[in-house]
Amino acid sequence: MIELQNVSRIYYPGKPNEQYALKDISLKIKEGELIAVVGKSGAGKSTLLHLMGGIDVADTGELMINGTEIKKLSEPELNNFRIRNIGIVLQNFALVDDYSVFDNVSLPLRFSTGCFSGKGKMKHMVMEALHRTGIEELERRTVNTLSGGQKQRVAIARAIVTQAPFLLADEPTGALDSKTSGEIMELFLRMNALGTTVIIVTHNYDMAAQCRRIIELSDGEIISDTGEKE
Repeated sequence: MIELQNVSRIYYPGKPNEQYALKDISLKIKEGELIAVVGKSGAGKSTLLHLMGGIDVADTGELMINGTEIKKLSEPELNNFRIRNIGIVLQNFALVDDYSVFDNVSLPLRFSTGCFSGKGKMKHMVMEALHRTGIEELERRTVNTLSGGQKQRVAIARAIVTQAPFLLADEPTGALDSKTSGEIMELFLRMNALGTTVIIVTHNYDMAAQCRRIIELSDGEIISDTGEKE
């Protein structure tokens, strides 16, 4: 479970241009949910995702993931916790262009400290992630030779390679055509059906409509939450 209690993220605190990116957010996300986070640009969607992913830190409030308050973890502890528990797909893919697909997907395993040992195990996990995202044949291709849709699949494969229970995706189809966007959404649906908790920040309301719960933000606050649909 991900639980936020009275969480705020403040930019330039105490200064004339102080701004609340998130304001007093309280939220519970159960394992196995499929959630869309929607709202206008600047509503706080990406900030919320970054806090849940341990990329950013709240200024006030508590954020617990499976009972662990991540703000209290040291940097090495947070790194290993994130690798084991959270897969993140960023807007710009954040891939290493001159690395192969295999090497990009294996990065979380290589940066972990003792979580996933052994070259054989690492290769098996990478190939499993490539299989789940349908890009096994791209294993040896360098990222800079791929299409946008292929790069997105590589980013998703890297996010799921550690088999983390939570997958967070920030505008995963923003730069893709409608056909490829539909394929990416189908991929998220399959992962969710296998038990992964999927949280998608999106401007795409067709994508959001396929999720079982929709959380809408405005000016850093939750203005609606459908709850999980049965």
